[in-house]
Amino acid sequence: MRFSLGRFVLLSLASLALLCTVACRAAPRPPQPTPDMAEVAGTYALVSVDGRPVPAMVSHEGAALEVRSGSFNIGIDGRCSTTTVFVPPSGREVAREVRAVYAKDGSRLTIWWDGAGTTTGTVDGTTFTMVNEGMEFVYRR
Repeated sequence: MRFSLGRFVLLSLASLALLCTVACRAAPRPPQPTPDMAEVAGTYALVSVDGRPVPAMVSHEGAALEVRSGSFNIGIDGRCSTTTVFVPPSGREVAREVRAVYAKDGSRLTIWWDGAGTTTGTVDGTTFTMVNEGMEFVYRR
């Protein structure tokens, strides 16, 4: 069987279209708000990182840094965000905010970060706990 350049391009485009369709379906979408999201909604203050009270010295990806403060906001609409204030080795304080969407299943939250991966956390009363980037973050409302 003889392949022409036109047939090769056509097959390549068809394969690319199929790949894009599959990849787009796998992308998380904001969940629909559910009545039980109100149970966990609110602002939670960061109280510890890896068992150390904030402000805390921690190691992340081989670098020591000080986590000074943070908050985790959980909305009733399935959206959430976190802001963390830390001092990296450069010595200049940085405030980093990251947004996400979440789904609630009992006390468990599954969080899909904008432009990043997925994290799971749990809510127990007024405490929200999650492990992210290999570190345990504990927040209280």
